[in-house]
Amino acid sequence: MFVLESLPTVIGTAAVAPALLILWLVVAADERPGPPARIWTAFLLGAASISLLGIVRAPFMSVLTAPENPWIAPALRSLFGVALPEEAVKVLVIAAVSARRRPFADPMDTVVYGAAAGLGFAAYENLAYLVQHAEMWQSLAALRSVLTVPFHGALGIIAGAYLAIARSGTALGAHRRHRDWARVSSRILVLLGPMALHAAFDFPLLTLQKNPNIEASFRLALGSASVLIGFISIAFAARLVRRVGRHHAPRTEVARERLSQLRRMWALLVVGGGAGFAGLAFVLSSIHHWLVNPDRNMALVLVPIGLVSIVVGIALLVVTTAVYILGRDRMRTTSQGFSSPPGQG
Repeated sequence: MFVLESLPTVIGTAAVAPALLILWLVVAADERPGPPARIWTAFLLGAASISLLGIVRAPFMSVLTAPENPWIAPALRSLFGVALPEEAVKVLVIAAVSARRRPFADPMDTVVYGAAAGLGFAAYENLAYLVQHAEMWQSLAALRSVLTVPFHGALGIIAGAYLAIARSGTALGAHRRHRDWARVSSRILVLLGPMALHAAFDFPLLTLQKNPNIEASFRLALGSASVLIGFISIAFAARLVRRVGRHHAPRTEVARERLSQLRRMWALLVVGGGAGFAGLAFVLSSIHHWLVNPDRNMALVLVPIGLVSIVVGIALLVVTTAVYILGRDRMRTTSQGFSSPPGQG
């Protein structure tokens, strides 16, 4: 009787929707979004990069299987079994997508590609988890959409931001005397930064799995530490986005106002997508409950609420997309020279 809950469309939507909504927010933070084809390429390659994890893990298998210590084993697994392989394949995707950059490309493009790669990886991983645990996919989808999906996106942003800083040098605020060190350290942090945060996030969780008899207070401390590291990583990624973005911000009041309007349009797109997704989930869940309990027809009475939510979401998406396209084109016609000194075009 769990046919509807097993539909790929339902579980697939629950897995992918959070990643797409977060990607919308990241693109909205970009003054001049890069080519959509490259953004979607980064997203799809990020998802496909999971197939390379076995190859990257292979050299570390002896290290992962050797220790029996209940504390050392989770540390090695979090670092060499999870963090290093996953962040390495994401960095490969980001570097590949951003290798052939446009002339005078905005450094924010690389940040967006990083977010897309990380969120693509998260969407595929999310789908695998939800299919594997189909009996509890609703609660699992809600939990992962709040922290795990944004966390993977944040790690991709951090890698992309440091890659942009390494390529741009003094253009993103590094003092000329420290230009060489800034480039070297930024290139190191492209992989080391996300890997360290990822390992720190996973270590408490793997420790809890390895040591089920830990006392309750210590279990709570470990779980809280993992959640805290996750949200700190997301906040740090947001800070890097502002750091990269402000060096290419609009210079005129009119341009800033138009950019503000553009971001409000992106917010409406997110609301529209969320309303449509919520309405679809509500309708399918109501039909499922009716099939399980045909005598309880209250579920079908509430279906119109879900349909109204879908209609509202579609209307917001269609109208806002039209306004967004017009506003984006108008902004681009006046954005040439946003970053140029007066008298230069």
